[in-house]
Amino acid sequence: MKLLIITAIAAFEKDIKKMLQQAEVKSFSYRDVKGFKDNTEEGVASNWFGSEISETDSLLFYAFVKKDIVAVLFDLVAEFNKIQESHSTIHVAVMNIEQSN
Repeated sequence: MKLLIITAIAAFEKDIKKMLQQAEVKSFSYRDVKGFKDNTEEGVASNWFGSEISETDSLLFYAFVKKDIVAVLFDLVAEFNKIQESHSTIHVAVMNIEQSN
């Protein structure tokens, strides 16, 4: 059993749900979250908002899945991210579950 974690901007909600369905993830949970990015490394001219820290409406998805589903979902996310014109992408991570009830 694996714990799948996905984060992305809120605009990608439908895309992520579609990918989860394609990977045959039968149940998952998600929450609205605020994403933060520290822009202090960027020059003032390239920082359009003129703020050091930007806040973004984001989503956090999580699901317990079988090992074979992980590869399918990683491939779907990689393909999605490859064709994005925006700087934002979907981030996915997986963790091993040693024991669950």
